[in-house]
Amino acid sequence: MHSTPNTDSDANTLVVLDFETTGLSPNQGDRAIEIGAVKLQQGQIVDRFQSLMNPGQHINSFIENYTGISNQMLQSAPPCHEVMDAFAEFIDGYSLVAHNASFDQRFLQAELDQIGRPLNGQFACSMLAARRIYPDAPNHKLGTLVRYKQLPTDGTYHRALADAEMTTHLWLRMLSDIEQQYSLKHISFSLLRKLTRTAKASVPTLLQRHAI
Repeated sequence: MHSTPNTDSDANTLVVLDFETTGLSPNQGDRAIEIGAVKLQQGQIVDRFQSLMNPGQHINSFIENYTGISNQMLQSAPPCHEVMDAFAEFIDGYSLVAHNASFDQRFLQAELDQIGRPLNGQFACSMLAARRIYPDAPNHKLGTLVRYKQLPTDGTYHRALADAEMTTHLWLRMLSDIEQQYSLKHISFSLLRKLTRTAKASVPTLLQRHAI
């Protein structure tokens, strides 16, 4: 049974996801090698999804060193199509968030295309949102923002579930900071998407209008 994605759900009910991959572009033949995701309902973590996946190709030493995922680990991992089929069920009906979402969206689309599953959920980018909400941060990389806002972390970076967890904490902190600063009671997912496409200087006006 497939739920229809709610196009204007709450911004605190969604799936935050992160891919580790063999490279930068599925158009160049790169594949996903790990997926991690956190499911939020009304701001509470209710479920997680994590799996390595065997892309059927060798990964280079740069990716091995960057992620800590070795070719040996991937040899015993389930194939991409199996993992992505389960993941498509996990995200069904949910809005989606990722840090630098255009990257993860490209890989999610490419991997779902491989198994003939549609991508129903709309994406919002936590990096673009952070640029507007925290213009004074030193930069808007995930690790920098985690330190800047003193968010919970276990110190692991570039592994899919750890990055998805950190992005979740960042997302919830951004929602809480917007709520407090603009006295907003209800923040919709579409408002956050609109925020990421709004010029920095116009963000206060956008949020003040919603507060009224």
